[in-house]
Amino acid sequence: MFRLENISYYEILDSVTMELKKNVVSCITGPSGAGKSTILKFLNKMLIPTEGEIFYQDQPLQSIDSIELRRQAVMLQQAPVIFDGSIEENLQIGLKFAGEGPAQRNVLKDALDLVLLEKSLNEEADKLSGGEKQRLALARIFIMKPKVYLLDEPTSALDPETEIQVMKRFLKAVKEQNGTVIMVTHSKTISEKLGEENFYIEQKGKGR
Repeated sequence: MFRLENISYYEILDSVTMELKKNVVSCITGPSGAGKSTILKFLNKMLIPTEGEIFYQDQPLQSIDSIELRRQAVMLQQAPVIFDGSIEENLQIGLKFAGEGPAQRNVLKDALDLVLLEKSLNEEADKLSGGEKQRLALARIFIMKPKVYLLDEPTSALDPETEIQVMKRFLKAVKEQNGTVIMVTHSKTISEKLGEENFYIEQKGKGR
């Protein structure tokens, strides 16, 4: 799906090469500051490497329209953006940004159930806890059904048991839809139990 060839980025990454396969759950782990989140940002052109080249479905990433790329490869950051309004409005807004029509309420409720978020669609989103906001954002991205899910510590605010439960359900549903997941995580349990391919990024200057 994505191929990184000798990617470097200032003082953060040095000559990183990896292949992230289609329909696979790939986990990227490593110490803080090693550049894990930077790699995710490369994949939807939020950042551009200082050296090397990235390919998406065998096309140079730089030749692909950024808006179209971001509709196919949707990124969820560790501190998700929550918009003013209800939970329903927050779930629908991803589809709106993607140029899609609204989803039925039963689809929204199913997405909340998938991530174990027992909340009414009418509740105000800004009143949710940090972990609930992460789950709301996961539900929102799932409804969008992109080809690629770029997830940066998507459940870091949850306790370990809930984190495993939520991600196990979420990843199973994504796989059933032939989606590709590229996930940055600090959780060794998540990467070992749920990752199909694991990549460890060493901090620059520490060896590989």
